[in-house]
Amino acid sequence: MASHRRPKQPSRTRVTVLTATAAAAVALSAQTGAQAAPKPKIDEVKSKVDKLYHEAEEATEQHSLAEERRGKLQKEIGQIQDRVARGQQELNTLRDQIGSVASAQYRSGGIDPALQLFLSSNPDDYLDKASAIGRVTDQQADVLATIQDKQRALAQERAEATAKLADLEDVRKTLGEKKKKIQGKLAEARKLLNTLTAEERARIQQQERAEAERASRAAAPRLDLGNEAPASGLGAAALSAAATQLGKPYVSGAEGPNAYDCSGLTMWAYRQAGATLTRTTYTQQNDGVKIGRSQLRPGDLVFFNGLSHVGLYAGNNTILHAPKPGAVVRYESMNYMGTFQFGVRIGG
Repeated sequence: MASHRRPKQPSRTRVTVLTATAAAAVALSAQTGAQAAPKPKIDEVKSKVDKLYHEAEEATEQHSLAEERRGKLQKEIGQIQDRVARGQQELNTLRDQIGSVASAQYRSGGIDPALQLFLSSNPDDYLDKASAIGRVTDQQADVLATIQDKQRALAQERAEATAKLADLEDVRKTLGEKKKKIQGKLAEARKLLNTLTAEERARIQQQERAEAERASRAAAPRLDLGNEAPASGLGAAALSAAATQLGKPYVSGAEGPNAYDCSGLTMWAYRQAGATLTRTTYTQQNDGVKIGRSQLRPGDLVFFNGLSHVGLYAGNNTILHAPKPGAVVRYESMNYMGTFQFGVRIGG
């Protein structure tokens, strides 16, 4: 006959041993997993961070473009609303005049049927109805035509304002998205840098300084911009103004005087020279005449990497620009800038 005795329970000591063994196995598994995903090398981190900074700069220019569009829309909407208010006031004045005539007739014993029709009907079909009863006068027809024109103009203005308000709402959403993207890219870059030790981060900063010195030939005695004639007096003045900002930090969306992004610096520099540029790389390309690389002269704008970056040509294959997050306004060889797109000459 089969035994019905309960199986023997493991002792407390045995449970403790089993638990410790399982914990050790988990720890060993975690250690093995960690070994399977080695820590990124410094060069890999630096490369990824540089890419993120470039993407953040691109998003910054798109954000600035949307900001510029928002300002333009707000101005246009304000102008339309002013015109609507003036038009409505003129329309009210015309209606008040008709109402005064009606009141006078009422006090004198009754309202002219044609006038009564005018006051109670849709103005668009008044002429037809009034003609049918043979009671329309030239003066009434003139007043009605004026009111009809005002009403149509107001309806058109209101429709335009409604459309622009919808555009403005879309632009506001775009601004939020672009700002979130910029912040995300910069946060991702910081997170990557934080995976490094303090010593490794210091090495990357040292590499950045060495690259900047090599690329920009920043030491004044060794900086050779050649003796190329400037594009124009305007270009020379803009380049001279930008040179006073050397060493100031790159900040996304900044346009001076304490910090700049790339298009913020070029806009500021030309403003000091007396010219008005638009705010972004995407629009500054249309602020002057496009030229090829061989035609560049000091003061010309130079565009790189699918219009995501702009600087000022300084001479001898060198530009003056606000490079990227973490860097400062500096001179830099065009050989380090990536894909050249074209130059743009401002004002001649």
